[in-house]
Amino acid sequence: MGHKYVYRFSEGRADMRELLGGKGANLAEMTNLGMPVPPGFTISTEACTQYYNDNRTINADIQAQILEYLADLEQQTGKKFGDSANPLLVSVRSGARASMPGMMDTILNLGLNDTVVEGFAAFTNNPRFAYDSYRRFIQMFSDVVMELSKKRFEEIIDAKKAEKGVKLDTELDTDDLKDLVVRFKKFYKDEKGVDFPSDPKEQLMEAVRAVFRSWDNPRANVYRRMNEIPYDWGTAVNVQSMVFGNSGNTSGTGVAFTRNPATGEKALFGEYLINAQGEDVVAGVRTPSPISKLKDDMPEVYQQFADVANRLEQHYKDMQDMEFTIENGKLFMLQTRNGKRTAAAALKVAVDLVDEGMIDEKEAVCRVEPKQLDSLLHPQFDADALKKATVVGKGLAASPGAACGKVVFTAEEAKEWHARGEKVVLVRLETSPEDIEGMQVAQGILTVRGGMTSHAAVVARGMGTCCVSGCGDIVVDYANKKFTLAGKDYHEGDFISLDGSTGNIYGEAVATVPADPGSGYFGRLMGWADKYRQLQVYTNADTPRDAAQARSFGAEGIGLCRTEHMFFEGDRIKAVREMIVAENVEDRKKALAKIMPYQQGDFEGLYEAMEGCPVVIRFLDPPLHEFLPTKEEDIKEIADEMGITVEKLKNVIAGLHEFNPMMGHRGCRLSVSYPEIAEMQTTAVINAAINVQKKHSDWNMVPEIMIPLVGEVKELKYVKDVVVATADKLIKDSGINLKYEVGTMIEIPRAALTADEIATEADFFSFGTNDLTQMTFGFSRDDASKFLGYYYDNKIYESDPFAHLDQNGVGKLVAMAVELGKKTRPAIHLGICGEHGGDPTSVEFCHKVGLNYVSCSPFRVPIARLAAAQAAINNPRATESK
Repeated sequence: MGHKYVYRFSEGRADMRELLGGKGANLAEMTNLGMPVPPGFTISTEACTQYYNDNRTINADIQAQILEYLADLEQQTGKKFGDSANPLLVSVRSGARASMPGMMDTILNLGLNDTVVEGFAAFTNNPRFAYDSYRRFIQMFSDVVMELSKKRFEEIIDAKKAEKGVKLDTELDTDDLKDLVVRFKKFYKDEKGVDFPSDPKEQLMEAVRAVFRSWDNPRANVYRRMNEIPYDWGTAVNVQSMVFGNSGNTSGTGVAFTRNPATGEKALFGEYLINAQGEDVVAGVRTPSPISKLKDDMPEVYQQFADVANRLEQHYKDMQDMEFTIENGKLFMLQTRNGKRTAAAALKVAVDLVDEGMIDEKEAVCRVEPKQLDSLLHPQFDADALKKATVVGKGLAASPGAACGKVVFTAEEAKEWHARGEKVVLVRLETSPEDIEGMQVAQGILTVRGGMTSHAAVVARGMGTCCVSGCGDIVVDYANKKFTLAGKDYHEGDFISLDGSTGNIYGEAVATVPADPGSGYFGRLMGWADKYRQLQVYTNADTPRDAAQARSFGAEGIGLCRTEHMFFEGDRIKAVREMIVAENVEDRKKALAKIMPYQQGDFEGLYEAMEGCPVVIRFLDPPLHEFLPTKEEDIKEIADEMGITVEKLKNVIAGLHEFNPMMGHRGCRLSVSYPEIAEMQTTAVINAAINVQKKHSDWNMVPEIMIPLVGEVKELKYVKDVVVATADKLIKDSGINLKYEVGTMIEIPRAALTADEIATEADFFSFGTNDLTQMTFGFSRDDASKFLGYYYDNKIYESDPFAHLDQNGVGKLVAMAVELGKKTRPAIHLGICGEHGGDPTSVEFCHKVGLNYVSCSPFRVPIARLAAAQAAINNPRATESK
């Protein structure tokens, strides 16, 4: 016999997840611990991969192995598959390495047909139970394997109950259930054109095929992309002999956790139903009782279950989520896994397990999903309110949190409504820098266009505001102040709610609860994280408010201050526009002199907020046209304000037009053309540092000036010379000894390729991975979301390169720049300031490649701190102190 594709439960172990999937590995582990697990076997994930390699068929070898293990199962149970005297019935469940939505639901009672059911009724001496099991099997098999509508079966049952004049399924007698079987099979034949399969072996192969097929369904694919689960993992299939919770009043089925999954409290938490099968608990057809009531119903079984639960938790050293069935007073375990839990519960359980001596601090740090911390830092929907709300649309989950407010369509309206004390949600086709003030006052932001790194997404994450972007189903009608979604109009002032953690949009007000990182558990766990991480965590912040927020979340510096964000406020934008329309150096310098004091004030505020920690200030980056108006009425108003003709302003705007502004006249290219811009910005940075240093003699101010978009060392040297000449003169005149550094962003592939040359002039590198990704892939990040969907569907890319750093391509450039830079300048500081700085897998890459720090938006700082600790624990570097 060739390759082994099938394993008996007793042949597996908990560490065989890759082969047996999570469920199969845990069933094997419980079997080997001597727990009451009904026997069965697992068809491995390799069989799933083979199914896809064989063009979606189960080859003869795998089919033969399945039948061989089925015969082995008959031996173990003393029952026979398809036999009318003592039939073997099985359940079929999917089980990938990581549990995920969209995978095939369970099928119970497989192996029944018209003759087997009669033998089963005689054997159990319980005809009602036999026919109830049969009608359930037909229903599940038709729904899950054959994709017939579940609802139609419910309708047939409802019609039957109406004929009988009864309310509950349990009030139907054996004859009624027999009649349902006939009706179900007729419906099946009408829909499918063939009879319901009566050969149990055919039923089994169809069910296995359905599990493999479900690995590639759209819901599973989307989930994998968001959670970076590779497509080639595949899923396993578990075939297990049935135990029946629906065989009478000493039988039942339930689900329980060893601790409370919402709060983390140490006590059995769960529910069960007497005389029911597992689907009834999940489907909510009947209301279950709390697990504590089992103590009264069946004290011995309860005690046995509590002991098993305790043993499992001690064994896995984590909170367990368990499924069990009681058959005629006997307990059986059908599943255990590490339980899913809220962030608050995750923190409490991790810290409690350390206090109970079950795990150590490092293990506790690795137990909490960094992404989960989001929910503690942002408002969330009230759980009960959310259950009642209806999803009307879906976009990208661009910035986490929950938002509820009245629809407005412009930043101005957002400000006006907010001033009146209204809560608003800003709805735009896309946002631009001039919308900032409206975005600041909004509860949430909803855009029609744009991806995970669009302006709206980046700015919203920086502010910690909920944002759903790229909901292409929305039709916005600005003129009539309304938008249309799923056939309904929403007007200005109507309530909507957004969930930035899922991308769901609700066409109604859904109650929210405020953020609460609170609890001492958060502080203790983050304290351990800081103890073990080697990467420093900085923040991207442009205002003292953001800086102070990030500082309270534990940021150790500012890795990116985008100076242009400071240019858009009222009085400043006027001076910026004067500089742009100036026709000679004198006029430009005059306008820049007006901006300088504002910039200096901003920097002083940032330095004060950061209390002497490092602050990296990036010089002007965007193309100049972003500061000029586009609408006709704005052009007229601004021309009048500046005292120039509309025609002249239009000529300036036309002159600045670029076919590809992302690769146009921006970044250090502006300072090469207009060195006076770099002069003004240097003056503001150095003066601010001098003033703050004089005020706080105990701080050691070392301002770091970052020149963006460098692609050639001579270009950096040209701008750096302007910076140095300006700075040295100011420092000399001030009479204090101030050190400063000049470094560059590595965001153009050529800079990474020539990093050894660039390092001769740069004190530090910061990787701008948003632009580096854009230019390495040749994707415009604002447009890529329009076509990336096709790439996911066709399995060309598995995840969004703007959300998770592409380690294979972009990562190679980063690694090369690190190596070349260190060769020239061994003490060079290295950081990353793109959005990837807050993405856990990207943080792990930064740790491995040897960066000194990651910088991310303020609300991602705790996530990066935790991810950096996990990276250090899982990938120990040669000993070095942080």
